[in-house]
Amino acid sequence: MPSRSVDEARARARAGNESHPSDRPLRQLGLFDAVCIMVGIVIGVGIYESPPRVAANVSGPSALLLVWALGGALAFIGALCYAELATAYPRSGGDYVYLTRAYGSWVGFLYGWAELLVIRTGSIAAMAFVFSDYMTRLAPLGPRSPVVYAAIIVALLSLVNVLGVREGKWTQNALTVSKVLGLSVIALIGLLSPFDGGARPASAVSSGSFALAMIFVLWTYGGWNENAYVAAEVKEPEPNIPRSLLLGTGLVTLMYLGINWVFLYGLGFDKLRSSQAAAADLLAATFGNAGVRLIVVLVAVSALGAVNGQIFTGARIGYALGQDHPVLSRLGVWSPRFGTPAWALIVQALVTLTLIIAFGSRDGFETLVKYTAAVFWFFFLLTGVSLFVLRWKDRDRTRPYSVIGYPVIPLVFCLSSAYMLYGSLAYAPVESLWGAAIVLSGLPLYWLSPRGARERRT
Repeated sequence: MPSRSVDEARARARAGNESHPSDRPLRQLGLFDAVCIMVGIVIGVGIYESPPRVAANVSGPSALLLVWALGGALAFIGALCYAELATAYPRSGGDYVYLTRAYGSWVGFLYGWAELLVIRTGSIAAMAFVFSDYMTRLAPLGPRSPVVYAAIIVALLSLVNVLGVREGKWTQNALTVSKVLGLSVIALIGLLSPFDGGARPASAVSSGSFALAMIFVLWTYGGWNENAYVAAEVKEPEPNIPRSLLLGTGLVTLMYLGINWVFLYGLGFDKLRSSQAAAADLLAATFGNAGVRLIVVLVAVSALGAVNGQIFTGARIGYALGQDHPVLSRLGVWSPRFGTPAWALIVQALVTLTLIIAFGSRDGFETLVKYTAAVFWFFFLLTGVSLFVLRWKDRDRTRPYSVIGYPVIPLVFCLSSAYMLYGSLAYAPVESLWGAAIVLSGLPLYWLSPRGARERRT
């Protein structure tokens, strides 16, 4: 009887912890929430902007669908690798955790520093500028309208995520459902379009670059690994993390293939290649100016979903960084009042707002983001290699999920990341050197940490 009372008391305590904020991450994200986070980040504005650019670099309709399918396959392979890492090390921080564990605290610190200083905050700001550009078309706020809109949305969504995990996930769920419905509407309109683009034969095209086509495709698939950053907050992580990664990747792949097929059906390959805005052209043909306004709203909603999702997951990297390194310890505080990494969210927002104000436009900021492209793919490659390192280093660790087809599947993931790293270096060698300098600028700060700064024990 006494042991039963103790068990009941523990159960009540666990129940209380799940319903009230705490000073640590709580498992409040279900499978649907995790899928919404991933899909909401991946389906940003890329699917509205990339198809014409991809079409311009392939030889015909079949090749177009093939590269989108290949991009989905590579994302799915990566998801398999991340499923093993995230279930073996189910902590907040994702790549930061794996890199720290595999290579040492200094590598993890540099990754977290790069994400905090430019990569993550830069991505949030660039997507906020996309939102502001489209909103300015509907309701301009003066000459600084893009900056005003971008700053307001980053501040507002950061505040929502500071106030609670539930508020952040509900916002993300609503935005994700809205953008999926929006893409479905475009697909339906395309199928009912008066165009006979699918009936016109495509002209043979020999120009273009397969590598460039894949860069656009993989950029559009970017974000499929975001669930790894919130692994500590996913309910029943052993089944739900792999499921969310694989279900989300599969759903995005099907949607991307479907929308590209609709573009081909409604516009034809040649018109798609020359289009500046394929979805707008498709809707304008049916609804005129009303169709253009509809696509503006849909792109704005997609951008919002990507901004909110990246704010939500990005703060978990800062939180993990602060947990391990005293020099950034404030980032590692989980607010007992709100039950969120409030300081990590606030600092992330302040850095993002600084970049928005400093660069003042999407074009200016995209230039800065380009400096870190090679850095991003370098760390992505290191994460892929970490799967091999950790299998050797932590041989006795329980792995609830083991990637199928080992070692071939992880090798394919590493090779694709290495290819993208090479492409980034070849495309922007000078900017890549600047990106490396930005990352290495974090080393003096790392050295300021006490020598005994602990590595994450997961």
